[in-house]
Amino acid sequence: MEVTLLYHTPDPERAVATAARLCYAPVGGKELMEGLTQEKIEKVLSTIMRSGHFSTLEHASYTFSIEGVSRALTHQLVRHRVASYNQQSQRYVKFKEAPSIIKPETIAENPEFSELFDETVDAIWQAYDKLVQAGIPAEDARYLLPNACETKIVVTMNIRELLHFFEVRCCNRAQWEIRELAWKMLELVRPTAPFIFRQAGPGCVKAGCPEGKMTCGTPYPKAEAY
Repeated sequence: MEVTLLYHTPDPERAVATAARLCYAPVGGKELMEGLTQEKIEKVLSTIMRSGHFSTLEHASYTFSIEGVSRALTHQLVRHRVASYNQQSQRYVKFKEAPSIIKPETIAENPEFSELFDETVDAIWQAYDKLVQAGIPAEDARYLLPNACETKIVVTMNIRELLHFFEVRCCNRAQWEIRELAWKMLELVRPTAPFIFRQAGPGCVKAGCPEGKMTCGTPYPKAEAY
């Protein structure tokens, strides 16, 4: 899995603090932004995070390039609707060689099941290639391709959605592949806005586990540990 932070709003914490201050200031955003010291920025951000005034967090966004993940992952990822996505197409990209496959660890570590997995994927690829060579459109031949197919996707989320994404996908109960993605994304964004993201992560970072009786029983360290 390769995750790259392609772009983010410059000085995101200043942008968010400016938007928040504007609600109560007699001057415009440009003047507010220029007059904000780091101490003032953190004071405003502290109020935002404590009061739940999260609409201000939508003024800063992040764009990621994600490669080496499965379509099983991206089907979960696009359920986060307050985001923008562009994914490698199986309709317009005609595979000339067998596509890369993501094999779960639980299968890879079992020789018998790993062999079964490989044989099945190989049979699917041979059938796909035969259909394409016979003139079947790639958009129809792709119906054979499994969720395990490797894919590439570009994702843009604002800070508010990122915090929600981390809360549910960094959790131990999230599916292993999207959980790995969430932690990689968090590692990339935290240095760009350390005050905002200092309590980012699964729900148990800030409070008790939100999973109720479905809890994993092993909460992550609190924010101070970061």
